[in-house]
Amino acid sequence: MPRRSKTLSGTLIAGALLLTSFGLAGIATSAGAPVPGSDADAAFSATHSGHTMAVSTAASIEDPDGDGYIPANPPVTGVEPSTANPPHRYFHEFQANCSASHHAPDDPIVYPQQPGKSHDHTFMGNTTTNANSTTASLDAGGTTCVVPGDKSGYWVPTVYNGNKEVLPVGPQTIYYKTGVADYTSVRPFPKGLRFVVANPLQSADDFRHSPGFVEGWECGDSYFNVDFPASCPNRADVQLNIRFQAPSCWDGKYLDTPDHRSHMAYPVVRPGTNDNMCPTDHPVALPMIEFKMAFPVNGDMSQVRLASGAAWSYHYDFFNAWDDATLKAMVDHCIVGGLQCDARGYDEAHPEAGAALDANYQLPKH
Repeated sequence: MPRRSKTLSGTLIAGALLLTSFGLAGIATSAGAPVPGSDADAAFSATHSGHTMAVSTAASIEDPDGDGYIPANPPVTGVEPSTANPPHRYFHEFQANCSASHHAPDDPIVYPQQPGKSHDHTFMGNTTTNANSTTASLDAGGTTCVVPGDKSGYWVPTVYNGNKEVLPVGPQTIYYKTGVADYTSVRPFPKGLRFVVANPLQSADDFRHSPGFVEGWECGDSYFNVDFPASCPNRADVQLNIRFQAPSCWDGKYLDTPDHRSHMAYPVVRPGTNDNMCPTDHPVALPMIEFKMAFPVNGDMSQVRLASGAAWSYHYDFFNAWDDATLKAMVDHCIVGGLQCDARGYDEAHPEAGAALDANYQLPKH
């Protein structure tokens, strides 16, 4: 199992907490093109001057009054951000290994019930994810994740090399880890929680200084790239990679908000320390997701682009549809337990701790 993993530093968070809000009708400079034929294509000129996002004209059927807020039921109340400092452990994480299943110009978070309105996305995890997806439909769907109990939807803007889609090959790594010093305070995601990480309309500077930025675009020995490298080593073992972390502090009130991000926040630095904690208005510590994506493209990169625009328009979406008991077992055993687990909840450095799941990646039967 790969041992390489990072968590946000307090310095990075302190220096980059403010991001442009998710402007659905805004325009940002972009060097890439939206997918031909999509609604966003109207904004694409011969000089690659910009990318737009259409205004959503429908609400999720889970939004009771259509105002963009989906209340948690029940909400989490009475929580204060933890300032505890438990015994140091180098790792407190587990992996979800999920393959790409399909791609489509859909986004059930940003454009619910509006098929074809989004730029193209590559979907992992739940095999049924489309514009009409809901918590119930995802629960009833299949999954490409190795853990059958993880029916969550994970999606990213589709990568293109010219006009050819470049889909990830094989299981991709999605880390679930702690973003706060008190890893024992992390609790599972509530069923139906959804959010967008980063912003397709962000600038190159926004992308580089996002609190979720880890190493930017990588290939071969080239790291920390905001734009795609001009070329990558043309070898079978070289792919285009990116790692990006999600906010992990929840307000406890909403499963979604109109901008698809305000109910979530990145950790902040506890004054006078190097420890991260949740801010007071988002006090509930949840797992910090980190997408580690690999796209099979190398050599001449001049025609590589994202469906959402330039390389720095990278973002991703998460829609939680884990089986509650399975997710709790993984969080408690691996994150709260201070282990570095694989997708079965097993830490090869601590075999005495056992695994959270059985050989079939399911909860053990007692």
